[in-house]
Amino acid sequence: MRTPRHFWKTSAVVAAGLSGALVLQAVTGQDSPGSAAGGTPGPVSSKAETTALQVSGDGTTASLGKRDTAPFSMLGVTWSDPAARVGGTVEVRTRAAGTGNWSRWLTLDGDSGQGENGAARGGTEPAWVGPSDGVEARVDGKDAAPLPQGLRLDMVDPGSGEVTALEPAAYTVDETGTPEPTPTEPAPATPTDPGTGTEPQPDVTVTGTPASGTPATPTPAEPTEPEPPVTEPSDSAPSPPAASPSPSVSVPAAPPSTAPRPPVTSRATWGADESISPEEPSYLPGEKIKAVVVHHTAESNDYTCAQGPAVVRGIYAYHVKQLGWKDLGYNFLVDKCGTVYEGRKGGVDRPVMGAHAYGFNSETTGISVLGTYTSTAPSTAAMTSVARIAAWKLGQYGVSPTGTATLTAGDSGRSYTGRTWAKGDRLTLPAIHGHRDGYNTQCPGDAFYNKLATVRTWAGGPVSGLTLKSVTGGGTSGTTTYTKAGITVNWSATTPAALVAKYELLVDGKAVTTTAGTATSAKATLTAGTHKVAVRAVHQSGTTTTTAAATVVAETTAPTFTTKPNLSLRTGTVNTAAVPLTLKWKATDGAALKEVRLTAPTAKTYGPTVTGANHTARSGAATTWSLTARDQAGNTAGASVAGTPVILQESSATRSGTWTTKSSTSYLGGKSYSSSAKNASLSWTFTGRSVAWIVSRAATSGQAHIYVDGTKAATVDLKSATTKYRDAIWTKTWSSSARHTIKIVVVGTSGRPAVTTDGIVHLK
Repeated sequence: MRTPRHFWKTSAVVAAGLSGALVLQAVTGQDSPGSAAGGTPGPVSSKAETTALQVSGDGTTASLGKRDTAPFSMLGVTWSDPAARVGGTVEVRTRAAGTGNWSRWLTLDGDSGQGENGAARGGTEPAWVGPSDGVEARVDGKDAAPLPQGLRLDMVDPGSGEVTALEPAAYTVDETGTPEPTPTEPAPATPTDPGTGTEPQPDVTVTGTPASGTPATPTPAEPTEPEPPVTEPSDSAPSPPAASPSPSVSVPAAPPSTAPRPPVTSRATWGADESISPEEPSYLPGEKIKAVVVHHTAESNDYTCAQGPAVVRGIYAYHVKQLGWKDLGYNFLVDKCGTVYEGRKGGVDRPVMGAHAYGFNSETTGISVLGTYTSTAPSTAAMTSVARIAAWKLGQYGVSPTGTATLTAGDSGRSYTGRTWAKGDRLTLPAIHGHRDGYNTQCPGDAFYNKLATVRTWAGGPVSGLTLKSVTGGGTSGTTTYTKAGITVNWSATTPAALVAKYELLVDGKAVTTTAGTATSAKATLTAGTHKVAVRAVHQSGTTTTTAAATVVAETTAPTFTTKPNLSLRTGTVNTAAVPLTLKWKATDGAALKEVRLTAPTAKTYGPTVTGANHTARSGAATTWSLTARDQAGNTAGASVAGTPVILQESSATRSGTWTTKSSTSYLGGKSYSSSAKNASLSWTFTGRSVAWIVSRAATSGQAHIYVDGTKAATVDLKSATTKYRDAIWTKTWSSSARHTIKIVVVGTSGRPAVTTDGIVHLK
């Protein structure tokens, strides 16, 4: 189980007896991004350093003190036995290159998974730490099983640059210290159990060409010198040397999918150095993917989107050069910005055998999101890409992303929650499930695992969270929207737009407008009448969701003023610049009146039930008062009334009896008439439709009779607890303008007979 399918002299560089001695692993290709003739970018090579950890005498702890290193960006702790696990806590911290700042302690996921048969070493998940030049590590296994043998720290520099595929480059070995033995490659064999992760190599003629630029018959890298077989110390006799990969691998067809294929960044684009993994890809024995296993890479989330390719290259180098896997373990990788990367070679549209879910590799495909999601959920962009890839891959084999899959265990195992099974058992799992469901690991982290139900819904549909937010184009009263004809319907959904095939605007159950899945609104023109409007979302799977219907009334009938606007004088303080008056009206609508707006001489808006409002107007100035009634659909009707307030002061009145002139700036015009003589009178004749009597008032003020056109209309008491000037105390309004006479007569009230007046104001 632990015999590698291939070996590299570069794997044998751990100075097992040199605690703390850094060892530079061999580098394939160049030390920096290569380029072909003419400047064409080439694959990006990686470098690695390793150093053994100092293990305590009782074998329960290990450490590596602070030290300088060559530049690196990714690291992991590995050990000799691929089947062993670290039961304790593995922590590292690093020094940022160029700043000298040390990071906090970073806990590494203690197990990258057994991967595939032939792994040279076991190890933690690799952790991206960014450009670094110093490191410190510690392992605490006091409360767990003894630590595995051969603990070392592996540091990877993934290189940088643009790339395209180049011929595999030769490489040299720079060994320091005592090499750790590395097993040789056995001859390919067809596995007896499809679930163990062993890749079958049937000798069948090639029937297709893998996608993403992967050749159907890859050429292996040729080492610069012969490599003698090396045996694993604890295992049996050595296997024969590795043979060159057979050019007769059967490449399964790429079946069509029920879901669209999302963009995938090819291995050449992210800089895969194919020379380090020359073996041909393997395919699922049944050539059918039954489930998707979701992972996280259990590393820092602090990488930038531009660093995504470097992170992938680092994982690739770690899996192949440090752990001895034949290729990158995951089928796909996704960064936090949603970019999807091709993982293991063989064609992204083929059922490629990965090394991501030990015991279940032969029936699944693996997607890993770069970062750690124990307490922080992955970004929406990353989850969207996982859902898209899962839907596409499962759609190739008729598997519903929201359904379940029955998998046959290729080996005995235990899940993170304690579920156990024996080799050959059949386990029913969600078609999209977390790594922890089939292996005792935290992967993909609690926060991400709790989001897998969302990912399934996004991938399989229907569209979730679909809500009709508003219908615009007119107004809304209660739950009904009104329009003349045109409407804009706005909606939202929680399913990402990339997974929505289209939206349809329904009017009375029929689709009248179709939009892209990225749309959040649509327009329609309605015929007159009452309609039911809804939005239907079509998921890429074909499933549909429809919002609750909104009632929309289309109508073009304008409101009417059943009471035309009219003006009347009202009580209150009078100034020449502000005569108090009331504007009245009544508007109605056959559907739903929205408002009445006063547009001149000032702007005001009134609700649909308001029928009057108080205003003031300048004396002697003709003013037109304009109103617009608007219904909820936007139909309008206008009406107006004009009026001129005119002040007739006391001096213009016809007098009888004794009146005294008083002077004060508080009076209109600075003067007023006052009389305490019983039956003293003043009268004014005017033409208008409304009139008000203007007086001064105090605690000693008396009473007066008011006659209109010779008929007594009222007796008014001018007494007031507070002194008032220019007070319109009494008013009268007629339906139309006419000639009228107003006469006031002093009552001669006992103890307070005085009546003081500024005149009258009338509205013509």
